[in-house]
Amino acid sequence: MQDRLIIFDTTLRDGEQSPGASMTSGEKMRIARQLERMRVDVIEAGFPAASPGDFDAVQSIAKQVKESTICALARANEKDVSLAADAIAPARLGRIHTFIATSPIHMQDKLRMTPEQVVDRTVAAVTQARNSTDDVEFSPEDAGRSDLDFLCRILEAAIDAGATTINIPDTVGYTLPGQFGQLIFDLRQRIPNSDKAVFSAHCHNDLGLAVANSLAAILNGARQVECTINGLGERAGNASLEEIVMAVRTRQDVFECDSNLDTKQIVPISRLVSNITGFSVQPNKAVVGANAFAHEAGIHQDGVIKRRETYEIMRAEDVGWAANRMVLGKHSGRTAFRERLTALGIEFTADEELDAAFARFKDLADKKHEIFDDDLQAIVTDRATEQSNERVRFVKMSIAAETGKAPRAQITLTVDGEEKSAQATGDGVVDAAFKAVEAVTPTESELLLYSVNNITSGTDAQGEVSIRLQQNGRVVNGQGSDTDIVAASVKAYINALNKLQEDHSRQFPQVGNTV
Repeated sequence: MQDRLIIFDTTLRDGEQSPGASMTSGEKMRIARQLERMRVDVIEAGFPAASPGDFDAVQSIAKQVKESTICALARANEKDVSLAADAIAPARLGRIHTFIATSPIHMQDKLRMTPEQVVDRTVAAVTQARNSTDDVEFSPEDAGRSDLDFLCRILEAAIDAGATTINIPDTVGYTLPGQFGQLIFDLRQRIPNSDKAVFSAHCHNDLGLAVANSLAAILNGARQVECTINGLGERAGNASLEEIVMAVRTRQDVFECDSNLDTKQIVPISRLVSNITGFSVQPNKAVVGANAFAHEAGIHQDGVIKRRETYEIMRAEDVGWAANRMVLGKHSGRTAFRERLTALGIEFTADEELDAAFARFKDLADKKHEIFDDDLQAIVTDRATEQSNERVRFVKMSIAAETGKAPRAQITLTVDGEEKSAQATGDGVVDAAFKAVEAVTPTESELLLYSVNNITSGTDAQGEVSIRLQQNGRVVNGQGSDTDIVAASVKAYINALNKLQEDHSRQFPQVGNTV
């Protein structure tokens, strides 16, 4: 019988650690529901000890997602494990994932602990976690640079204490595929009780090898792989879920396992995560990039026409690239609109939310002749953005641009319900608009990123703008979309400003220790 490969998605935890990729609770829930729809086995929903907001998000997902295991991360200490246990308590299927660093550099210079103390801390944390749930995962942080003998010792102790999954993280993306595969093999061979736990891989992409290392681990007996949508994650990112899943499924002649994923949901969730975080997918990215199944060379086109398999090793339809044109317009009704959104994995908990999204659809249909699925994703994302940020709202703008004269913008906003206006000039119309917004809501923030992408094709396409702002060391990301690119820019800027102005007085200090 073929082995099952467990897919552990950490987009909501490790993926969110990308600067500017922070998500609201509502956005996390939308992604969690789509992950469940895709049949992801384990969803690492967050780090409850990081902040009350993260705790609430994990607990909310644990209450509402029923088909996937909901996992909470915890450092190997009593407080973290206790918070993680409370956060996943409502889950039908819950897991606690606890970790501690095991490499010499981390133990000596970061933890300031002896190896014996690290082992004791591990046993205590796993034991505590096991008292709350039967599903406990342990990770030796920076395993790729840890001593093999010490790894065997601490992992044996963790399994004896009740760990049912042993995750081996290449935390800094240091190892090469041959090394990492051999590490998994050696650990499984040398640890006496290794048969009592599932071995897992968690690889970072600092050298561009996260997927290759993950596949090497699978070939050497790992039966869980930790990954993120679009490879999202801090620094160079994590192993990409879509690439790992499709590599295993496409090369069944090599792999003795397969996942249970509904791969037709890959492209929709890729777009959803991109829309919510503002991290665009590069056109030539494997599986989910816009050019992943495009053929321009004449020889390739001729071959594909004669037989698809000449140049395509996967079917575009199998990962969700089926025709995405939506034959709806301004005369379409709510029922057809709702049915299409349901097919995309978008559902509304209240009629008011559907009404607001449908009104946006009608407005867009007046501006665009054809509506695409990506347009719908943007409509829903824009609506969710407005609902979560009530302080500042965009009302209207007036833009003047003439050759030889400085562009001018007049912006009207509501701030805490009060209408305010300001005008400014700038190097361009977008610069002028941003300066006008800043005049209404001064924050002295620094613009780190301004990115524009077309959501669909054509001159009437919606533009999607991503903004990244920094204020006092805090980085936030804002998104906005509109057929008018200046209006989209203003919406994105306001979205980011609203996030900066949110009350964070309840937030705990951010934690830097991550697997």
